Amino acid sequence: HVQLVESGGGSVQAGGSLRLSCVASEITTCMGWFRSVPGKEREGVAAIWTGGNKPYYNDSVKDRFSISTDNAKNTLYLQMNNLKPEDTGRYYCGARPEDEYCSAAYWHETWIYGHWGQGTQVTVS
Repeated sequence: HVQLVESGGGSVQAGGSLRLSCVASEITTCMGWFRSVPGKEREGVAAIWTGGNKPYYNDSVKDRFSISTDNAKNTLYLQMNNLKPEDTGRYYCGARPEDEYCSAAYWHETWIYGHWGQGTQVTVS
């Protein structure tokens, strides 16, 4: 079982920045960031295929957010710049040990990730 612990959330004004961290018991082949708000399904924000260092982004965050890993620290990051009120939500990291489905077509599907953290809250006003 892959254990994941997110941190780095907080309250910021629009235009500000935050960096989320997800410390993992291991860096898996496919890792992603998702966010949820009450009344809506969990939404894929970004993911990375660590085997090829290939990132994927939701169109709404492209050019503002950047996903990366530090394998030495077993940590997944999400650098969020120029934050907007619509970025508000609870952010979760997910992990998938297998290559299959870590692609442009599937990275945003919650069902491909078998392991989740507890989340960290981001509020943009």
